[in-house]
Amino acid sequence: MKPILFAAALLAPASLAAQSLTPQETAQIDTVVADALKASGTPSASVAVVRGGRTVFAKAYGKQSERGGTADAKAPYQIASISKQFTATALQLLEDDGKLSLDDKVGQYLPGITGGDRITLRQLLAHTSGLQDYWPQDYSFKAMATPTTPQNIVDRWAKKPLDFEPGTQWQYSNTGYVVAGLIVEKVAGMPLLAFLQQRVFKPLDIRALDQDLAVGPGFPQGYGRYALGPVRVEKPAARGWLYAAGELSMSAEDLAKWDVARIDRALLPTDDWQAQETPVKLVDGTTNGYGLGVQTGTRDGRRYVEHSGEAVGFLSENIVFPDQKAAVVVLTNSWFGDATGRITDGIVKAVLPAAPASAADTAALTRARAVYDQLRTGTLDRSRLTDNANYYFTPAAQADYRSSLSALGEPTGFTQRGTMRLRGGFVLRSYRITYPDRTLSLSTFSEPGENGRFEQFLVAPVQ
Repeated sequence: MKPILFAAALLAPASLAAQSLTPQETAQIDTVVADALKASGTPSASVAVVRGGRTVFAKAYGKQSERGGTADAKAPYQIASISKQFTATALQLLEDDGKLSLDDKVGQYLPGITGGDRITLRQLLAHTSGLQDYWPQDYSFKAMATPTTPQNIVDRWAKKPLDFEPGTQWQYSNTGYVVAGLIVEKVAGMPLLAFLQQRVFKPLDIRALDQDLAVGPGFPQGYGRYALGPVRVEKPAARGWLYAAGELSMSAEDLAKWDVARIDRALLPTDDWQAQETPVKLVDGTTNGYGLGVQTGTRDGRRYVEHSGEAVGFLSENIVFPDQKAAVVVLTNSWFGDATGRITDGIVKAVLPAAPASAADTAALTRARAVYDQLRTGTLDRSRLTDNANYYFTPAAQADYRSSLSALGEPTGFTQRGTMRLRGGFVLRSYRITYPDRTLSLSTFSEPGENGRFEQFLVAPVQ
């Protein structure tokens, strides 16, 4: 139930008609998912893609349960902490109704909470309350074998001394969201899920279920694994343990409907969406990018809104690029391995073209490729290197570069990995060099400027 940020690029603007997936893109997704499931041992995945502001792909793969049958894209997976943005939305809707303010203190609604006279509702949603997290582990701890209630969680964890003064630090806290859920219920006069069904899910035609009830025939089972042992069916946690911190189950396609609403600024007032996506600052003015129930940030100058989820036997990822009207949803029924991240990154790369390279990066790639070709052919132009790099490339070094690289033939790919960085007065760039049967990495440091010489040019195998 911890946010995990996955690296991603996204599409350039295009007309809506051009956003449907091509057969090649669909085939790429199929390959990405199949490869990730096979490599990790994850039994199944359900994915959805939003492009051009509409859902253009939804499909499930693999074994969803021991009962067999074809994977069903409509089957609801446990989305765990992705649920937090819905709890945040519930409090925002009650604020819109004039029934509370996110700047109200917790103690106005629930007595007995440690620091309740200082913790605001906003701090609950931003993980800056100081309330100790009741489930930091990535496994079911002993108490989770016994049913619980939100009040029991509050009594055990929200009445402990605070881990820090409210607003002074950021620390992920499921406990804070349980408190938030109880406040929703007290103010709304109905269960949290009933409130969300009425105000969010029914208007958006989303089928959302309490994950405690999404078990048995017709529902995906969760799977686990001990080290490299066999993949086993996980025993679900007893009822009541996720609640407002992660109680929802839904399909990838249904979660994509919520993403479309975010992109379109539908259902909620625009300022509510904006508030969710605005990083909350600590008292010292710093922020890690977390807003209200979602993580935010930018990559290659493009904004994303993201959250992941972890339930017993399930991992999930939901990443939205509002400005480009795109989103990727990946739900898996295992909580081991890296299938969720691999699938997310792979789908993004398959269907959302990367941001255009800067002129500086394009020029640097051309220079790097030229030096690489010189090294593999034994024709190194030393004027392209600094004094230190020339010192490094001794006759023995050149001979080894030539003999080992020339044997590989012509590369099939030569691409920059990640973004440029600065260090020690040099510009750092990394590259991936591909051949039919192997991949190499290239680490370069170069002088600033369009004709900067290379201070470092190191090739290594990718393990």
